[in-house]
Amino acid sequence: MVKKITMIEAQKKHAGRYNIYLDGEYEFGVSESVLINFKLMKGMEIDKNMQSDITKSDSVSKAYSKALDYISHQLRAESEVIEKLKKLEVDEATMAEVMAKLYEQNLLNDQKFADSYVRTMAITSDKGPTVIRQNLKAKKIDDNIIENALAEFDNNTLVENATKAAEKSMKHYHRIPEKMRLQKVRVALMTKGFSTDLINQVLNDLVVETDEEDEWYNLTVQAEKVWQRNRKYDNRTRIMKTKQSLFGKGYQMDDVNRWMEENNY
Repeated sequence: MVKKITMIEAQKKHAGRYNIYLDGEYEFGVSESVLINFKLMKGMEIDKNMQSDITKSDSVSKAYSKALDYISHQLRAESEVIEKLKKLEVDEATMAEVMAKLYEQNLLNDQKFADSYVRTMAITSDKGPTVIRQNLKAKKIDDNIIENALAEFDNNTLVENATKAAEKSMKHYHRIPEKMRLQKVRVALMTKGFSTDLINQVLNDLVVETDEEDEWYNLTVQAEKVWQRNRKYDNRTRIMKTKQSLFGKGYQMDDVNRWMEENNY
């Protein structure tokens, strides 16, 4: 059945979109690009096949516009765009056309995305290669692409970032003994994704500032807590368990014994 376009009007709430009326009744809406591509005009006759082609083309146009809006604010990985279109309930056939169009116009490129991501993380974060690699894999970036991007993360930047992270952790754990503090810093750097070799290098070069008065004060505070917690034991067992607990917290044997002696335990 053939129908004739009797009116084309711009939509009031959606700029760039138009309502198409066939035989005096509203039939469907189209984007400006579809309007131009199909050369739609008043008086034009449209059959069912042509109308189907128009609506399919408009579905691609709408999905493409939404994809463009999504990637206009920042670079996106292919998987992120696909996930976005899925959330918008775009069907697979339409999605395939949209993705092909984005690649054709060089608007999607996982290597460029990965390169940019690594550069940004190197400058703005204290994360190491392992965490960055995991983040990129979570975005379904190919392993070869990830390794190519990480190759741009030069060693000087790695050392600088790891050192900053180590110094930050040292300040955070300043109330615990030096030995335990270094262990905490090591774990923190591992969690942030730095390699064992790099961590060893950074910790070897790290200047550890230890205030003996602060350490002694912290020991006395911790010792009092542990001593009170062990009050249910007999004196000999209480001393043994208190010492074990304080040694486990990283305090030196001489300092623990000194505290015991000063308190006549």
